[in-house]
Amino acid sequence: MSGVTVKEGFSGQDLLNTANDTSEKSSAGEWVTNGDPVQPVQGHVTRLYRRRWFMVLLFSSYSLCNAFQWLQYGIISNIFIKYYGVSSLAIDWLSMSYMLIYIPLIFPVAWLLDSRGLRIISLIGSGLNCLGAWIKTGSARPDLFGVTLFGQLVCATGQVFILGMPSHIASVWFSSTEVSTACSIGVFGSQLGVAVGFLLPPVLVPNIEDMDQLSHHISIMFYGTAAVASLLFVLVIFVFQDGPPLPPTLAQAKHLSNTDYSYKLSILRLLKNQNFILLVVSYGLNTGAYYSLSTLLNRMVTHHFPGEEVNAGRIGLTITVAGMCGALITGFWLDRTKTYKQTTLGVYIFSLVGMVVFTFTLDLGYLWLVFITAGCLGFFMTGYLPLGFEFAAELTHPESEGTSSGLLNVSAQVFGLIFTTAQGLILEKFGVQSGNIFLCCFLLAGAIITAFIKSDLRRQRANQEAENTGPTDLHDDPPPLLSKDA
Repeated sequence: MSGVTVKEGFSGQDLLNTANDTSEKSSAGEWVTNGDPVQPVQGHVTRLYRRRWFMVLLFSSYSLCNAFQWLQYGIISNIFIKYYGVSSLAIDWLSMSYMLIYIPLIFPVAWLLDSRGLRIISLIGSGLNCLGAWIKTGSARPDLFGVTLFGQLVCATGQVFILGMPSHIASVWFSSTEVSTACSIGVFGSQLGVAVGFLLPPVLVPNIEDMDQLSHHISIMFYGTAAVASLLFVLVIFVFQDGPPLPPTLAQAKHLSNTDYSYKLSILRLLKNQNFILLVVSYGLNTGAYYSLSTLLNRMVTHHFPGEEVNAGRIGLTITVAGMCGALITGFWLDRTKTYKQTTLGVYIFSLVGMVVFTFTLDLGYLWLVFITAGCLGFFMTGYLPLGFEFAAELTHPESEGTSSGLLNVSAQVFGLIFTTAQGLILEKFGVQSGNIFLCCFLLAGAIITAFIKSDLRRQRANQEAENTGPTDLHDDPPPLLSKDA
């Protein structure tokens, strides 16, 4: 993305004439191109494009589809255990494969994002998601567990190209007053996919004994998923763009003008950033606990409420929908207050409280109470996810958001694998309550670690410095000639 090109030797009037009458001066003295404000500052031009909302919504949609495929087995694990004739651990690995594959692949994918941009990453991510969905359509038979595992591994590989994108899309397309909201919308898609993953599989695949009928229901779920994934892949091919012609913020413009960027040096700088490392650990503990809770939720609920597979899915839906509300609210809140440290710590503490309450109400025998406590837990635990991305972007600017969020997600996948495996064993040997107390202990540790993070908001400081050092008399000059059509 080259920013702008100004032809030398042109006067202000020449520039106006060559703009093909697409620019006009607003009553406030700003220059407006095609209805959107353009601001030339220090040789850069910043601009917001209306298409930015469509970009983040399209990303959110194929992220939704990928997240749905993560949980479509786990929430009805007892049915798939019976259908494929495999152990509970084998079904758990269909979900944990998302975590395992992410760890070795995130660094080459982050390098590819930095070197090739958003579009190639989106094409690969949505393409692998589509391919994996179609592979699984051929696994609706009890002797084809290997095929469904292969399809899930392809989808899991696609997730590596999806999970760390929200903060990068937000920085590339959105203004400094919108980045947190945009990041929340990006994460919102993934969480909505989790919600659908909790809700639809128990409805589409009932717990019946007739294997032929069960194969039919499973086939419907697989083909429906493949059709949606195909539509979204086609939209990405024809619609998704690498980035806007002009950057949305002064900080992003400065970042784009940096020609000395080195991915290896960026990683080394991030690893030396003490505040970021603390955030990596605390984010991993919280999100890893969420992954474990989501993967094992069916086993927790059916242990206390046998035969309630559908309600197990509904409880998961409640957790996720409440979390989506939490994510959007915290996104709006951050855009208006910029209180990253205080908000992150507060949400973390309430996540811990929610987990404790959920743990000690699950075995009381009141299903309605489980729904309420699960919703409270989800509001904060799931609402924490975009907070981590945005706080990391602030602490690590001007490093790439794709790299910082990638490291956060590596931590989440590592802890997710550890917690899911350990909690699964604890559930079998000591019971559900012991498994949940295990998670509570690590959430407490994460809250303490978060308290030690210093609020070093580098991205906000960069925007303020760029604004303060910019020229004060901008409205008398025409906008530079754009290198691309707006």
